[in-house]
Amino acid sequence: MKILQNDGNVIECPKEEELEVIRHSAAHIMAQAVKRLYPDAQFAFGPATEKGFYYDIDPGDAKITDEDVSRIEDEMRKIVKENLPFKTFELPRAEAIKLMEDRGETYKVEHIGDFPEGTRITFFQQGEYIDMCTGPHITYTKALKAFKLTALSGAYWRADQNNKMLTRLNGTAFATKDELAEFEKQQEEALKRDHRKIGRQMDIFTFKDVAAGFPFMLPNGMTIRDSLMKYWKELHRREGYQIIETPIMMDQSLWLKSGHWDHYKDNMYTSEIDGETLCVKPMNCPGAVLVYSDRPRSYRELPLRMAEFGHVHRYEKSGQLHGLMRVRCFHQDDAHIFVTMDQIEDEIKRIVGLIDEVYTKFGFEYFVELSTMPEDHMGSDEDWEKATSGLSNALSNMGIDYIINEGDGAFYGPKIDFHLKDCIGRTWQCGTVQLDFQMPQNFEISYVGEDGSEHTPVMLHRVLFGSVERFLGILIEHFAGKFPVWIAPIQAKILPVSDKSNEYARSVYDKLFDAGIRVAIDERDEKIGYKIREAQQEQRIPYMLVLGQNEANDNTVTVRHRDTNKSTTMTVDEFTEAVLKQDKERCMELSEFRENAD
Repeated sequence: MKILQNDGNVIECPKEEELEVIRHSAAHIMAQAVKRLYPDAQFAFGPATEKGFYYDIDPGDAKITDEDVSRIEDEMRKIVKENLPFKTFELPRAEAIKLMEDRGETYKVEHIGDFPEGTRITFFQQGEYIDMCTGPHITYTKALKAFKLTALSGAYWRADQNNKMLTRLNGTAFATKDELAEFEKQQEEALKRDHRKIGRQMDIFTFKDVAAGFPFMLPNGMTIRDSLMKYWKELHRREGYQIIETPIMMDQSLWLKSGHWDHYKDNMYTSEIDGETLCVKPMNCPGAVLVYSDRPRSYRELPLRMAEFGHVHRYEKSGQLHGLMRVRCFHQDDAHIFVTMDQIEDEIKRIVGLIDEVYTKFGFEYFVELSTMPEDHMGSDEDWEKATSGLSNALSNMGIDYIINEGDGAFYGPKIDFHLKDCIGRTWQCGTVQLDFQMPQNFEISYVGEDGSEHTPVMLHRVLFGSVERFLGILIEHFAGKFPVWIAPIQAKILPVSDKSNEYARSVYDKLFDAGIRVAIDERDEKIGYKIREAQQEQRIPYMLVLGQNEANDNTVTVRHRDTNKSTTMTVDEFTEAVLKQDKERCMELSEFRENAD
């Protein structure tokens, strides 16, 4: 694909940059379409993104609604068919300001004002539309072959809530129509799997207007979370972790010392109690440091592994909230490990192995990023270089490929992030390992070394699930609510064919309940087909036990499989044994009972 650079040269586009150029060009064509339909519209920022592109628009006195999106798409198609050439030119700063003023682009004028005197600014033009941009772009509008506008949302100018709210028009574009079709297919599948919809259907969680961003976990949701945490606790016991719990509110002085107040205060909740400012914890780490400092420590105790299923609160803007994926309070499955310098690499290997075990268990593929020092950070460059080398060496020595994510580390240290891939190809950042020299120094914690003198430990921060609520949302969408038996809130549902079977159904219920199976019974006066469809399609129950007169006479159950629709008749004891085995072994697939299938 040929592209136009801002120096006017036309070159062959490097393959790895092709998608970004296409999407950036699509943003310009979309802006041109908007300008044709809304002549008074002004434009702020319109970049290409990892998943597509957007433009922040001030439509003036008009309003762009969801119904208008198709009109804008149609106008974009007209522009593409016109096959307008992209042209580029450069202006001195003063002339650039005048051009944008003449065109009524006040946001562009303000943006140009950020540039120093003497800056020459490049523009790209297709047809009547002119945009300030560094490029590159496609050479003709007809090169945009596959695009779709995806959503409308709001965005403040310069991301400052004190500024005007603009309309953000989102879209995506691909090199071919086949790629766009695959994207649309994935979006349709994602819509079917939306955890908010399934969460309501299955009574897993809910939200209320009086507590925006704070999830209410319903009984089924608590059952799923308890199943995950039981697994989590068993792993940590095996790996030699000590489970702790720290207060949800602690004095502001603690957060000043840890560095969180200076770097994270805008996301923290506070309260005045007895004349003192207390902070609701956004992270668990300072509490873990206080536990470590509770008594003198020896090198013989290291690595000292502390794990906490901590309840944390973080202020998120209302426009960023999204189901369980972005909330204002959640449980974080943290661990903080205190090690010597010599133990860093081995401990990181051990953590990475544990994260791999968990993600593999759930069927997730993943890739790894190493995030380096951000601009807003604590500590010396030397400490950061040492910490970053420690993480990169551990990954390299394990033979793990990783991507460098420049400047995205935590404020106290670099980190390894694990991005898992779900069954429809979406990626989610969950697990992380962070190396921290700063907090042990800030709190002046130490251990007595083999030489009898005091040394400062290194602190490793680590999560497996990350936000447990977010991980639950990911699991809901990954499994489409069809959880394996060991996670499923209801493992079996008893469906009597008629009132005549109710007495036998209750006796089966009692046996399964007493055996420890999570069981429910549907005694409503409804047709059996309706009961089956509801249990299978909406409630997504792994096994449905259909009980009629034959089952009552033979003291058996007819088991209907959620995923195969096969039915198998067996004794209650046989079914109980099979379900308990799946639960104990945490099987990810349902047993099909093939040996007795009809």
